[in-house]
Amino acid sequence: MPLAALPGETVDIALKLAPLDTVLLVIYFVFVIGIGFALKRAVRSSTDFFLSGRSLPPWITGLAFVSANLGAIEILGQAASGAQYGAATVHYYWIGAIPAMVFLGIVMMPFYYGSKVRSVPEYLRLRYDAKAHLINAITFVLSSVLIAGVNLFALATVVEALLGIPLWVAIVLSAAFVLSYILLGGLRSAIYNEVMQFFVILAALIPLVFVSVHSIGGVGELFDRLRDTEGGAFVSAWQGTGIGGDSPLGDWFGIVAGLGFCLGFGYWTTNFAEVQRAMSARNEAAARLTPIIAAIPKAFIPLVVVLPGMAAAVIFPKIGEDPTYTNAIPALMAKFLPPGVLGVAVTGLVAAFMAGMAANVSSFNAVFTYDIYQDYIKKDEPDLHYLRIGRVVTVAGVVIGIGTAFIATQFSNISNYIQVLFSFFNVPLFTAFIIGMFWKRASRSAGFWGILVGTIVSVGTYALYKTDHLSFRSDLQESYWGSIAAFVAGALAMVIVSVRGQRKTDEQLKGLVWGMAIREMDTSTDGVAVWKRPVPLGIGIVVISLSMYFVVAAL
Repeated sequence: MPLAALPGETVDIALKLAPLDTVLLVIYFVFVIGIGFALKRAVRSSTDFFLSGRSLPPWITGLAFVSANLGAIEILGQAASGAQYGAATVHYYWIGAIPAMVFLGIVMMPFYYGSKVRSVPEYLRLRYDAKAHLINAITFVLSSVLIAGVNLFALATVVEALLGIPLWVAIVLSAAFVLSYILLGGLRSAIYNEVMQFFVILAALIPLVFVSVHSIGGVGELFDRLRDTEGGAFVSAWQGTGIGGDSPLGDWFGIVAGLGFCLGFGYWTTNFAEVQRAMSARNEAAARLTPIIAAIPKAFIPLVVVLPGMAAAVIFPKIGEDPTYTNAIPALMAKFLPPGVLGVAVTGLVAAFMAGMAANVSSFNAVFTYDIYQDYIKKDEPDLHYLRIGRVVTVAGVVIGIGTAFIATQFSNISNYIQVLFSFFNVPLFTAFIIGMFWKRASRSAGFWGILVGTIVSVGTYALYKTDHLSFRSDLQESYWGSIAAFVAGALAMVIVSVRGQRKTDEQLKGLVWGMAIREMDTSTDGVAVWKRPVPLGIGIVVISLSMYFVVAAL
């Protein structure tokens, strides 16, 4: 088997399944639908449908938390970035994810869970006013269907390769399947499927890592080859990150402040598609542990996602064109995996994309039903009415996701597209959250203006970059600096409107601002084993993540 495609050779990413592969895929689909039917009778109220009755243990919600993110964004997107940008992609994990996940568990979950809010926008209504609540609900609904479209596009790409059917047909078929098990069991069905999908995904990716890296001669040979062809910055996390350097991701300040703080904290602490899993935990302690438990496997995901992407950069000399960066993982599967193993791998891909789409659809239906329909369209209806609306909205969300899936086809690296969306929607929201949570002087209207101004600045920065009025090393560096600009502009807007604006009283802010009493929230860890305490467990995983940089530097 040749190591790399010849310069003039077209790479075939068609996945040819043997009978054994097909059987494995069918068994997986049966399990997915079976879980939906098994949990259908547990859905008796809107809380059951949207928040799984707040009854799940932390290991379930923790694995669902990380699995919900382990979709097209992670597998295709970060593998694509590994092929395009190299080892520096690990920043998206060890700086851009782990610290924020630990912060969510230790600091922010007491506010979410203790205030008994049903969604992230609902917290903004309690902290600020209806304007902040509504603008967040609208922007979140929009971002959810856009990101759901990314996962749907990725899933349809695999289905197209498997069945040889047109992409648009594959998109519709894939959407219908995801829709079926969400309608059956609601969020509980999505979460239990995500736990199963987590293990299936690892079973798919681990063999691919070994065979693709081994074909090159090992990790050391891979890094040496890339160092010779792409330069030292391609195989180093920090080399070339100085101002004026040559790291493809950008400079160190943009990485630390833009990715690590603005984008990382903005996504992990305010994205309801993730926070919803922690809100489904059975008690306060389980809610706090959820993102911290999720951070443990998250720290090691680069080994099975970024590494094969970097291997693809060696194996396919024309990557970026044939195959595209986004198709790095499917191309490796088609080239290396034998029958049986290929079936597991394809099942893992399908599982990942379904998990990502289901996470966004299940959070979309909760926010639309609770934060738009119930609050602004039709109040004080019986609970079963909102349960029915939630199911209708789920169908609508999937249909809209079908439309937004075609936007993702315009990007050779869907990770670039996703980071743009996060800078537009998550960073301005995080600005309102972090300032309102730690500064009680922020006025009632400050949240609305922080989100609005931050969004305008982020979109404006991206537009200036795309029209060549601003220059950055890469699309990803633009998303870092666009996020920094959005955060600073939103924060200034909040301070300005708070100077003379009226703030809520201390009594109204209890449980919503740091240092003030948290309603019905006991964060005591007396008598709890150290490894079950959020703070020491969180600190431990941060230390492990930071130490991983030394491992990469030694290669």
